Amino acid sequence: MRVPSTIAIATLTAVLMAAIAGQAQAPPGGRGVGAAAPPAPSVPHDPKDLSGLWTRQNRMLTLSATPPPLTPLGKRMFDANKPSYAAPATFPGGDRAVPPAIGNDPTGTCDPLGLVRNLLLEVSVYPMEIVQTPNRMFQFFEWAHSYREVWTDGRALPKDTDADPTFNGIAVGRWEGNTFVITSGFFDERTWLDHFGMPHSIEMRLEERYQRIDRDTLELSMTLTDPKVFTAPWVADKRIFKLGPKGREIVEQFCVPSQEMEFNRVVRDPAGGVGGVRR
Repeated sequence: MRVPSTIAIATLTAVLMAAIAGQAQAPPGGRGVGAAAPPAPSVPHDPKDLSGLWTRQNRMLTLSATPPPLTPLGKRMFDANKPSYAAPATFPGGDRAVPPAIGNDPTGTCDPLGLVRNLLLEVSVYPMEIVQTPNRMFQFFEWAHSYREVWTDGRALPKDTDADPTFNGIAVGRWEGNTFVITSGFFDERTWLDHFGMPHSIEMRLEERYQRIDRDTLELSMTLTDPKVFTAPWVADKRIFKLGPKGREIVEQFCVPSQEMEFNRVVRDPAGGVGGVRR
């Protein structure tokens, strides 16, 4: 009886050794040599929780490189704005940049940038924090220590005669599946839409669609409608935000008018050939 047992043991040993050798030659999961590794599973997260500190990845200073055509009023408003940044060639007028000393960019006097410009530019340099409460969502922008509130209690936007314009507008939000949709309006038309002096009117409406596509990535799509300024809606390029590192916090970053005025007097104005430095 010892011979069969010895044969059985030898056979089992050979089978096990072959299996071990096969595992050593092929990656786990049965993939052949050179096969791509499967995507890493997403870290568990709540897609309806947008809270966190976010920074933008794809820096772009305007909604898209090709804006819709301007109305006659929009063209007059656009021509009245004197930016200090060279616009894309697809913009009306092309490069209209002037020295900051003779421009009228609101940033030169620390006027509020407005919501759109905060989302386009400042979040690419400074972070944005989102805080959700049962009835409101807040966005805090580090630059200029600005914030915006979005009502989520079911209310609608006010009627046209029921609200005054504000720099960051009035906004209401709702969930469509896992997409948070914000509709906002009543924007003060003194703000620019971008660094290139693109204007808007008080009739502007903005739709933002936020989707947390994984724990660390937030996607934003925007559509701007302003029939007084543009002949068609302006659909923005998608923006991608990444969750900031643990421990990062919003800090105080005010634009201080007195400091900006002194900078203008000492640096910006002389560089543009305007006035001189008086000490």
